[in-house]
Amino acid sequence: MVAPPPGVRAVPADWWERLVARSIEALVIGVFYYILFIAAWGLLRTVGLLEVYGDWLPGLFAWLVVGLAYAGYDCLAHYRRRRTFGKAIMKIRLERAPGRRLSPGDLAKRAILYPGPIALAEIPGVNVVVGILVFAVGLSILIDKPLQRGLHDRWAGSLVIKDPH
Repeated sequence: MVAPPPGVRAVPADWWERLVARSIEALVIGVFYYILFIAAWGLLRTVGLLEVYGDWLPGLFAWLVVGLAYAGYDCLAHYRRRRTFGKAIMKIRLERAPGRRLSPGDLAKRAILYPGPIALAEIPGVNVVVGILVFAVGLSILIDKPLQRGLHDRWAGSLVIKDPH
């Protein structure tokens, strides 16, 4: 096991552990997205709105609902248990950075920066900005040494750490 950096009482989670945790969550979120997409597509086709607005409307609806629900879940799960179900599987959790105290507002800020923007992923043009933001969050985790904090962690004053064994 790697020793924690100076001023940190626990070992920061590795980038790959965080990636696997988010990937597990993405699989589950993806299932909900497709269920909502199919339901919205069927409803809009039945009432004739699909021909008026095109095929993008069900996807926009599904992304907005699922993206906002995921951001809300992320904030609530971190507030209650300091982890999402993906983090629980990977045995990592969210803590405050040294010298900080995490508040519900901090957790909301963290969720707004990521995963919140995925709610806008279906809007043409905006989806490029969302992709760049998500890439920047991931890249910031890779280059921030030794704490491996993403932009969303820095903004919220949080740190993802490994559970003690």
